Amino acid sequence: MNTLKISLKPNEKIYINGAVIRVDRKVTVELMNDVQFLLESHVLQVDEASTPLKQVYFILQVILMNPAGAVEARDLFRRSLPLLLASFEDARICAALKQVDRMVGEDRIYEALKAIRSLYPLEHRALGGNDDVAAPARSLAVGE
Repeated sequence: MNTLKISLKPNEKIYINGAVIRVDRKVTVELMNDVQFLLESHVLQVDEASTPLKQVYFILQVILMNPAGAVEARDLFRRSLPLLLASFEDARICAALKQVDRMVGEDRIYEALKAIRSLYPLEHRALGGNDDVAAPARSLAVGE
């Protein structure tokens, strides 16, 4: 069993097994068993899910934040993944998405989300952005 210490700032939220917890002062929380959690700074709002990777991130985020909707979110992820893989030519993105699929299958959702976040710069370039100017939001609906 691994323990994990997380430091939170005043009024910061953490999502643990579907519960929203907000602290009123600086605190360090020690998670002493395996839990599904998401830090507030990693929560994507629905209006921010403007690219294919952010859309799939949002789907996986639901698994952590809303356990009651986890089955439907997993099903949507399974339907969306082939469409997502087909939308990218970048071999690094496709390989990483296959790893994300494996992580989701092993119920390692937090690690999958972290892997998706690391792909945002590659996605930005693949969608026609460059490193100097932010690309306009280009939404490719995933799973429809």
